[in-house]
Parts: sequence; structure tokens; C-alpha cells
Amino acid sequence: MGSSPYFCHQTTSTRPVSRALRRIILCFQLCLCLWLSGLFWFIAKIPDQPSSDDTETDAIVALTGGSSRLEYGLKLLTEGKGSKLFISGVHDKTTAESMLRHAPPDIRLKLASFSPESIVLGHEAENTIGNAEETARWLHKEGFHSIRLVTSNYHMPRSLEEFKATIPDITIIPEPVFPEDFTLSNWWQHAESRTLMLLEYHKFMASKLRHWFVSATHHP
Repeated sequence: MGSSPYFCHQTTSTRPVSRALRRIILCFQLCLCLWLSGLFWFIAKIPDQPSSDDTETDAIVALTGGSSRLEYGLKLLTEGKGSKLFISGVHDKTTAESMLRHAPPDIRLKLASFSPESIVLGHEAENTIGNAEETARWLHKEGFHSIRLVTSNYHMPRSLEEFKATIPDITIIPEPVFPEDFTLSNWWQHAESRTLMLLEYHKFMASKLRHWFVSATHHP
């Protein structure tokens, strides 16, 4: 029995569709591999231990976004890890006195002997890019060339990315804080940790791509 012309035409016409579908699937698989590779690369950049670097620095910079960041920044100041503490991204109506009221009693006691000028608030920053720009202006005014950067561990990779791009000529020692609502080990098993991880990963990659684009378009 001869083959049906209709059947042959139908089989032939589906071949381009099958090839296109295979290409779409392959493209999706490649994108997924790249996304997963980037995620693992990002996770490897997140600090899992407190800093052990005792290098002397000019100042301490704490980024707002959690009370533990402020407390740790104040603790580093009392330990003499920097001559001044700059807190970036503070609300307009917030004062140093009101912030200190939330600090642990032992830290407040130690700070009683410190000069009021040792704690400086920055009120202009609204995001991580703003933190870097605001800090850059303050460092230039003070003539400082090294800092200890205090922020949450999951936020540290993106913070370093922005700070190094904005202030490439300063030394930065990361001082990660470990918030209770984020677990680095088994992060995928906890809803809050999973949300923070994926959100911060995408923000980090967006920051990377932005800096790569700026670098490519501003240099011949």
C-alpha cells in the first residue's frame, strides 16, 4: 500500500517545529546551568565566619538594615577597630542618641568615655549604591583610606561590589553580621532564608552586570 501524501506532508512539516522545540529546550537548559552556576558562585562569596583580620583601619562603616549591624559596629568602635563609626542610610529624624538607646548596656557604658564626634550618621543613602556613594564622600572629607564594613553576611558580596566600584582606592575589611532570620547552611529548607538568598543573588548579579556594562561602554 502506498504512503498517504497527507501523512508525508504532515511528517515533513513537523520537523522544523521539532528542531525549534529542541533548540528552545537546549537554550532553557543552558540558561538554567548558568543560573545555578552563578548561584553557587554567589553562595561561596557569603561569609560564614566572623572576621579574624586585625589589620588597623581608619574607620568603621555600618550599613543600616538591622539592629545587629548597629550593635556590632558600636562593639568594633569600643574595641578600637576604627577611630570613628559611620552609619550609612539612617532615617532623617534619627539621632545618634536615639540609636544608642537601643544598644546593649555594656556597650553604652563603654561609649560613655567616647567623643560624640566618634559616631557619624549618614542620612542620604536609600540603597546599597547610595551607601557606597555616601560613604565615599565622608571618607574623602575625613581623609580616611581604610574601613571595616559591617553588614549582614548575605548582603556582604553586593556591598563589597558597590563599595569597590565606587571607592576603588580604599582598603575594605568585611565584618559580617549573622542575622537570626537567615541560615546559610541548608538555606533552601527555610522560607525566609530561601527568599533572602534568591533576592540577594539576583540583586548581586544585576550589580555585576551593571558594572560590566559601565566598564565596557566607558573604556575603548
